[in-house]
Order: sequence, then structure tokens, then C-alpha cells
Amino acid sequence: METLEAMSKRCSLKTHLSGREIEPEKIGKIIDVACLAPSARNMQPWRFIIVKAKRVVESLVNAAFFELNKVAKQAPVIIVVCARPGDDVAHDGKEYYLFDVGLAVENMLLAATDLGLVTHPMTAFNETEIKKVLKIPDDVRVVIVTPLAYPLEASYDEAAKERLSQRTRKGLKEVAYFNKWGELEPA
Repeated sequence: METLEAMSKRCSLKTHLSGREIEPEKIGKIIDVACLAPSARNMQPWRFIIVKAKRVVESLVNAAFFELNKVAKQAPVIIVVCARPGDDVAHDGKEYYLFDVGLAVENMLLAATDLGLVTHPMTAFNETEIKKVLKIPDDVRVVIVTPLAYPLEASYDEAAKERLSQRTRKGLKEVAYFNKWGELEPA
């Protein structure tokens, strides 16, 4: 799959999680490309906890996930993405660790899509409970979690078909301006 194809096919598929084990080399590749993301002053604040032990996955989901995300219990892997705000730059009141982590997560999601794996980035969780279960230090923030799984269906394309057919995105004229705010046509 090419990069642009992975970008157009990537979607969140939390109800399509197979319990099939994921090869360690695929998990490693996903984390490797996450770490290739750009970061402010190359501080690379992201940290990844790869949760594979079934009992830990179940503990994590039961303790910390809101009801709508408890389906993640079916996944063989949950990736918890963290960062320590002090490990990154802040400029003009903006903390860049969230932006940097977001870039790494997008690389991770696209790599998973490219490898035929499904993800669903989640923010509906109890951070305090995740920290307890995974013994994460107090000064580290849990930014996002995602299950990682093979799709229940025969292929990623089959799993994503319905979701992608319903996808809506704002048009270019709603999100992009030329030369100044509100200018819809290039000069």
C-alpha cells in the first residue's frame, strides 16, 4: 500500500477486532515508524506501552475505559501513548508534546493500516486508572490509547468498506483559505 492509499483507507474500527495474535515484528515496525515522526527540537517526548498480556488488557479495559470503548477488550494488543510534558518544549504558552505525540500516533495508525491491522484511537478513558494499572509515573500524561488487531473480516478493505462509505469530511472551502483568513480563492 502506498502512503496516500493508507491515508485514504485509515479509519477507526473498534467493532472489528479479532483476537488473533499480532506478529512481534509488525508491532515493532509500527512503533519504529511512530518514532520517525517530527518533533519540536527533536525532543521525541512520546512513550509507548504495548499491552499484550490478556489479563493486563482486561484489567486495563475494565478499570479505565468508558463503556463505549470496552469492546477493546477483544484486541490482542492495546497501545498506550504517553508523554511527560517536561520532556518537550513549550513556546509562547504552547506545549508541543501533544502535537508531537499526535504526529507519532498518526504515523502509527497509518503503518497499522498499511499492514492490514485495525486501530481506534481513544480518548474516553480514566487516566488515573490507566496510570494505576500500568504503574505510570504521576508526571507522565496518558494522551491516547488504541487497540491494535487484525480485522474480524478477511481483509482490512472488507472491514473498512462500510465505514469508509459513510465517511464525511468538510470540503476544502470550509477548511482552507488563501493568503488571509476567509479568502476562498487564490489571488
